[in-house]
Amino acid sequence: MAGLVNNLLILFLVFQNNCLAFRSPLSVFKRYKDATRSLSSECLGSDRPVISLGLSDFALDIRMPGVTPKQSDTYLCMSVPLPVDDEAYVVDFKPHASMDTVHHMLLFGCNEPSSTENYWDCDEGTCKDKSNILYAWARNAPPTRLPKGVGFRVGGETGGKFFVLQVHYGDISAFRDKHKDCSGVTLHLTHQKQPLIAGMYLMMSVNTVIPPGEKVVDADIACHYKRFPMHLFAYRVHTHRLGKVVSGYRVRNGQWTLIGRQSPQLPQAFYPVEHPVDVSYDDILAARCVFSGEGRTTETHIGGTANDEMCNFYIMYYMEAKHAVSYMTCTQNANPEMFRNIPQEANIPIPVKPDMLKMTHGHHEESKDTVKSSLQLSRGEEEEILDQDFHIEEVVEWPGLDLKLGQVSGLALDLENNLVIFHRGDHVWDENSFDSKFVYQQRGLGPIEQNTILVLNPSTAKLLHSTGKSLFYLPHGLSIDKNGNYWVTDVALHQVFKLGADVKEPLLTLGVALQPGSDKNHFCQPTDVAVDPITGSIYVSDGYCNSRIIQFSPNGLYIMQWGEETSLGRARPGQFHIPHSLALIPDFSQLCVADRENGRIQCFRLGTGEFVREIKHKSFGRELFAVSYAPGGLLFAVNGMPYPGEAEPVQGFVMNFSTGEIIDTFIPLRKSFEMPHDIVASEDKTVFVGDVHARTVWKFASTEKMEHRSVKKAGIEVQEIKELETVVEARLKNNPEPTDPLKKQEKQHLVRQASTGVSFVLITTLLIIPVVVLLAILVFIRWRKTTVYGGKGGGGLNLGNFFASHKGYSRKGFDRLSTEGSDQEKDEDDGTDSEEEYSAPPPPPAPSSS
Repeated sequence: MAGLVNNLLILFLVFQNNCLAFRSPLSVFKRYKDATRSLSSECLGSDRPVISLGLSDFALDIRMPGVTPKQSDTYLCMSVPLPVDDEAYVVDFKPHASMDTVHHMLLFGCNEPSSTENYWDCDEGTCKDKSNILYAWARNAPPTRLPKGVGFRVGGETGGKFFVLQVHYGDISAFRDKHKDCSGVTLHLTHQKQPLIAGMYLMMSVNTVIPPGEKVVDADIACHYKRFPMHLFAYRVHTHRLGKVVSGYRVRNGQWTLIGRQSPQLPQAFYPVEHPVDVSYDDILAARCVFSGEGRTTETHIGGTANDEMCNFYIMYYMEAKHAVSYMTCTQNANPEMFRNIPQEANIPIPVKPDMLKMTHGHHEESKDTVKSSLQLSRGEEEEILDQDFHIEEVVEWPGLDLKLGQVSGLALDLENNLVIFHRGDHVWDENSFDSKFVYQQRGLGPIEQNTILVLNPSTAKLLHSTGKSLFYLPHGLSIDKNGNYWVTDVALHQVFKLGADVKEPLLTLGVALQPGSDKNHFCQPTDVAVDPITGSIYVSDGYCNSRIIQFSPNGLYIMQWGEETSLGRARPGQFHIPHSLALIPDFSQLCVADRENGRIQCFRLGTGEFVREIKHKSFGRELFAVSYAPGGLLFAVNGMPYPGEAEPVQGFVMNFSTGEIIDTFIPLRKSFEMPHDIVASEDKTVFVGDVHARTVWKFASTEKMEHRSVKKAGIEVQEIKELETVVEARLKNNPEPTDPLKKQEKQHLVRQASTGVSFVLITTLLIIPVVVLLAILVFIRWRKTTVYGGKGGGGLNLGNFFASHKGYSRKGFDRLSTEGSDQEKDEDDGTDSEEEYSAPPPPPAPSSS
């Protein structure tokens, strides 16, 4: 009999496990509890970080694990994993913070925190990948509230897997007693699908310059909205110390509707949108930050330090779940003329009382230009400008692809954003160009007789200006400084030149003509040049037969160099195998180098040459030819053709500069990449790629910039809408079908609903099977007992009594599931076709040259 009862208990436990696995939060809480961090005994309530609120809802307590900040203006971070694997929705926030100790709190969602420690200094960053702000709390500011039926989507295939809490401790005088702080926030989450999904739209200026002493400086941002309708319910403003007022608007048919207006010197939390604002397709979102340069003695630029400035306007919105996009950005000014009509209120600073200003900036203040500001952004907040839905495609209407060019070696954008091309005319680099000592062998051909520098209109490819005739033998690298001067390299001459845009003779020449060398006065096939816009320092990558970066003063005096040849085995930091392309990142005071034959990007500190980091991905393959940086945090690159037997295709890459993560890859639609040699990107994410073999230049643009076009077919005008990775893509073919994208979405929604219904029936059936099997076994046992023991049934098992007497049993596990909405919130080519740029011979096959 004991064996029988044991068997029944095993069957019951199997049945219980199947039931609890039906996504009840209870099925994951024990697993989560086993992995929870050890917390201070002073943190009341944090011994139960996950609290069940029924079958579908639960609360997640996110608290600092008992910390004591050592100095004022300290930023501390900690992370908590989402305790469930499947999709959930954050529908409400409950803060736990005292205005006496905490200046403000930010809650981020991401997939990988910057640290695995119980807590860490936020200077290390918040997240290694892209992070989104979900919640903000600041003293003297209202808490974030989500409207009914609205939730932030987390977990599952697309949502974040971690929450990271950042707490700013302004004045630490409250910690004189050495007590431990457990500030944080409790989240209310649910598994019930929310009809409306919350998201974040970030408007950010990336190129504002504030002159010293200037009383009023405006930073304007504007983008056309090209998605399904969204509804705005909260906003947040952010600048550093020079910001006076930030205002955001929706512009529709010339009418300006205020979203929100606030002083960035007040607590920077999310404030509710006072009057409901919806945004529809083709509306314009516009924002203005007003700054004052008074009190500064030097120019102030956009950046992440206390001495820099920022202009951010965050919008919290919700959309229908079937169309929802969780994150969008705007970093350009699509219509500067429009701001002539901006409401006058946007130009009027909001007065801030001195005591409130002191509270906002914290009490611990010394020199305003030297002490880290309490308003300085953490790395996580600065990185969040990168849109996870960002994608670029070739602009197929651009006629520049049909230009008759020589081997295209260099590209740049001038001060007017015109495209500048550096090409080789009728000269080619092949196996006969150099001897074994890198001396050019085709001097008898003379210099190139065509203009090698072409300036084109970036939209029409119309030739605006040309120069560079009879100056060069084998052009290679090109860049343009802040004064519009051209800086070029010639691998045959082994020289670097500075040219005025309208001057035919060089303004400065570095290196000795036709003489390769490795000392301070010689180059050996220099590849590229970059000029620091702040100091004027000149950086030269040298090159095919040297492995170094050389720094010169603005007037060409040698300062220093760094780099060495790559040793056997894995290439170490600071070693190069053809430093082929340079990208200067003034926002971060770094110089990044495309280390071609090592297939990687290396970044170094400007001025010191100190190694910062390496960016390397398997998809780069063995060669990485060129790199370019666009203000706002995007890094662009192109690789080389795969070696025989390797699979990585030749393509372009878009990366998050801060994390090195690949956001997007791209290839042309017309023709194909053969040997993409250089790449340049503009602030508005327009990208040009020059190919030395294909002798052409492609233009790419982010899909969010694709214009709303009207086309006439069969006498009917149709609107062709190019959406950025939305669920709908409506493109009109030669014989357009009468397909409405919204109706198509409804159809897909109904299919998903039907699928969901079938899934529910299937799951329910599978859950019932164990019950039926158990009952059948019990009936069989009773029959056997009746047969064997002559009908005595006193030993029968009553299921109801058994379950009721089982420790921990409650009928609540079988309560009806509530369906009400929440109340709150990735060919072979031997490289010898038409051009052989020399490099030191690696293991076969030999690298291609360009």
